[in-house]
Amino acid sequence: MLTAILTAAGLLAAMGLIFGFGLGFASKKLAVEADPRIDEIAAVLPGANCGACGFPGCAGYAKAIANGEAPIDRCPVGRAKAVPVIANIMGVEYHETDVYADMAIVRCQGGKAECGTHFDYVGVESCWAANQIAGGHKNCRYGCLGLGSCVQICPFGALHINSNGIAEVDPAVCHGCGKCVKACPRGLITIVPALKKIHVRCMSHAKGPEVRKTCKVGCIGCGICVKNCPVGAIEIQDALAHIDPQKCTSCEICIEKCPMKTITGGIQSATVLDNKAEIETQTSSNPA
Repeated sequence: MLTAILTAAGLLAAMGLIFGFGLGFASKKLAVEADPRIDEIAAVLPGANCGACGFPGCAGYAKAIANGEAPIDRCPVGRAKAVPVIANIMGVEYHETDVYADMAIVRCQGGKAECGTHFDYVGVESCWAANQIAGGHKNCRYGCLGLGSCVQICPFGALHINSNGIAEVDPAVCHGCGKCVKACPRGLITIVPALKKIHVRCMSHAKGPEVRKTCKVGCIGCGICVKNCPVGAIEIQDALAHIDPQKCTSCEICIEKCPMKTITGGIQSATVLDNKAEIETQTSSNPA
């Protein structure tokens, strides 16, 4: 019996050695050489693995860049530090504006004083839940519900509910990852170019008379901004003013002319952008 056990053990050990050598040989013989640029790019990325780039983590994004399947400026978290270095690794050019991440903006400013509610909502602190009850408690059916679904999902703490009950973005902290966009049931949050400061802070497609009844700062689609824009950057689409960021020169004439004060500016000053770049660099150096 003992002899049989020892024989079996010996055979298993021998088979283990044979298979081990075989696998080792095969791994070297059949190995596929990895692009060394993948590791170099991954080392530059922040390691936050937030998925905002659209790829499965920083490693997946690094591989996509090296394979020519993704642009070098899609990481919103560490863009200020990463873009110049990745451009050098890949041997491509980049524009100075590429280092600034886009940012989110809440296109509503109709809070308690400007809009009001037609019933008191008591329930789960979720904009999605509130929106299911009679279309929401806000007088404006397009307005911010102020229950913070966007605040809860933001991985960078860039959103808060202000004293007027409206979600507000801190542009110096926002990385433009877009998670808040998906979290808003009313589609009020959009990602805008960081260097552009003029925005229509409304998403109502209601006609002017209805807007006037429900909100003091909503867009009434009057077209005054369109008539006064010297570069033709504004148009009315479905009763709502839209600004083309590629044409807009930030002259602020539309802000002055808007009778409802729906168009705002000054959110992105040079100082804020400098602070934003500094924060992004620090975030890249200290990955979460």
